[in-house]
Amino acid sequence: MALVAAMAAAALVATSVAAQAATPADGSVSDTSTTTSWTAGPFAVPNVTGTAGDITCSAATPCDDYTLKVDTPAGYGDGHQLKVSVDWTQAAADFDIYLLDAAGNVLSSSASSAKPETMIVPPDAGTYTVRVVPYAPLGDSIRGTATLTSTPPDPAPSTATRPTYGTYAPPESLSADVHNAGEPSIGVNHQTGAVMYQAYTSTFKATFDDATAPAKATWSDVSATATNGCLGGSTTSLDPILFTDHQTGRTFESQLAGKAALTCYTDDDGTSWHNTTGSGINSGVDHQTIGGGPLPSGASNLPTTSYPNAVYYCSQDIADASCARSLDGGTTYGPAVPMYSLLDCGGLHGHVKVAPDGTVYVPNKGCGANQAVAVSTDAGTTWSVRPNPSSTPGDSDPSVGIGSGGTVYMGYQAADGSARVAVSHDQGRTWQHDQNVGAQLGVKNAVFPAVTAGDDDRAAFAFIGTTTGGNYQDQATFAGVWHLYVATTYDGGQTWGTVDVTPNDPVQRGSICTGGTTCGNDRNLLDFMDITTDADGRVLVGYADGCTAVCASGGAQNYDALASIARQSGGLTLRAAADPQPNLTVASLSTSVSANRTGTATAVLTNTGAATAKGSALRVLLDGVAVGTSPMTDLAPGESRTVTLSLGSRLAKGSSHAVLAVADPDQLVAESDEADNKRATSVTVR
Repeated sequence: MALVAAMAAAALVATSVAAQAATPADGSVSDTSTTTSWTAGPFAVPNVTGTAGDITCSAATPCDDYTLKVDTPAGYGDGHQLKVSVDWTQAAADFDIYLLDAAGNVLSSSASSAKPETMIVPPDAGTYTVRVVPYAPLGDSIRGTATLTSTPPDPAPSTATRPTYGTYAPPESLSADVHNAGEPSIGVNHQTGAVMYQAYTSTFKATFDDATAPAKATWSDVSATATNGCLGGSTTSLDPILFTDHQTGRTFESQLAGKAALTCYTDDDGTSWHNTTGSGINSGVDHQTIGGGPLPSGASNLPTTSYPNAVYYCSQDIADASCARSLDGGTTYGPAVPMYSLLDCGGLHGHVKVAPDGTVYVPNKGCGANQAVAVSTDAGTTWSVRPNPSSTPGDSDPSVGIGSGGTVYMGYQAADGSARVAVSHDQGRTWQHDQNVGAQLGVKNAVFPAVTAGDDDRAAFAFIGTTTGGNYQDQATFAGVWHLYVATTYDGGQTWGTVDVTPNDPVQRGSICTGGTTCGNDRNLLDFMDITTDADGRVLVGYADGCTAVCASGGAQNYDALASIARQSGGLTLRAAADPQPNLTVASLSTSVSANRTGTATAVLTNTGAATAKGSALRVLLDGVAVGTSPMTDLAPGESRTVTLSLGSRLAKGSSHAVLAVADPDQLVAESDEADNKRATSVTVR
């Protein structure tokens, strides 16, 4: 839950005393004059009224207003956008900005720890107010800029077949936390297939039976409690988190307790739990995250137990954020090491991920003018902040997924609310293929990015999105309908294909507030969700369904937080080895001999697999010598083709011969079963 966001943002702005004016007090932009700028300050008095709800502008709590006129022709917004940015000198200072329409309604805001603060909105003609709130001014002045720019083009969507998903929720009888699953975590034990799901203080286990279609889920409550070995389990917490190490199958469950954590782990999918020290010394107070993976090659510190991987506990502490490392399987941790301070990034961060080569990544939504990853290549000893220069700060935590070869995929919510993703092949030093993956389905606003990867060229990016634009945090007026979306790439992030996973079951109606504890009841989904894969590369998204019962069928929004899993049910997964494959077989083989002793073989070539067999052929051998091969052709799943080939003429009277038919004789088709490609018979010439 976002303590810093609660202090830095408010959904509404109320004015009790007229705000002071900028210099100049007004300006305009148009399609022929695209930029205007202003200054204001210095500001000595902070305005923190947003921590209690609406922002108040008065002599004691100053704001600064700039009147902005936008003069654009009809249709201009089809290829353009309005970017409003406010910057200042001191990195430790903090200003927030709001865009108001002529009636004083908030259309957009940027109230994070980013420097500069940036809003990107449609360039609709009208008169607006840009309001600057000096949250922590430190005597600094601001420089504002409003610019009309071209909308960045996005690549064409992926041509790959879109995967399909099924959604699952646990039974009502399982636990009270079934409806208290804001900020869920999800993990999969690749050894057993058990899916572990954290809903507040409850840990649920789900197993899936794929013998039926759709797959059947069986749920159980395996929560960490004193009775099964976790003395601090199921304790009321500031933040819950769960992490499952795919390689070892160990699952960690943690409850935040101020500058410490109550953390336990299980090696048997929740049957028994084991206590740990919880976190590193002087850890942060918010946004805890746990991750793990191999140590980098040549690491000076090696595991002190038989557990092979390092475990990392990271959290933010208002002015900075830190990570602590465990070398004994998460039982104890070394001291917490700062990843960055407010001079580098805002305090809130996403979830820690570890690459196969041991590189550690923690993403952040506001590092200067961009979103970034904090990166450690020496097992958490030192950290570097590496921004994506084409990104803009957002309100939701970004997320990273790491492919088997180290490719990093960062999904994020941009300043205009869109769902974007970028790719790095050099540990975040440079980024490419940055694109809006929601645009192909008309998504205007997105929250809660969650990214996972499998093979190096395959990744999935989940988010909650709506096709309604505007200020999605305005509870009074925003009327968007939100769904769960998943975008998938099979070509290293060059193209993505996006699907609406819940087209007939909204996740929320109306606003979704990400502004911390100052929100109303539309903060039911809190700050994030989670995503993972199973051993076969199926994508599983752990999310909270905020629109249930009558809300799901168009009734009033009920602000639920129902524990839910979206599990991939069809299509290519994130592991090519598990892709559906063709399987060529010789279904039947018969022979005949004519009166002039000409032999003929007739075979039925069948694809019994789950994918098209491209370039399939059949060859016939007589006594081990090839006598004919059919033309190559494609066979769809379940399709058969009859092939007739000559065995030769004027065969010796009274002779007998061995006949062999071979499917895919040159092994050009990768099949699920290469052992059933042959069928033999014999022929006798009478």
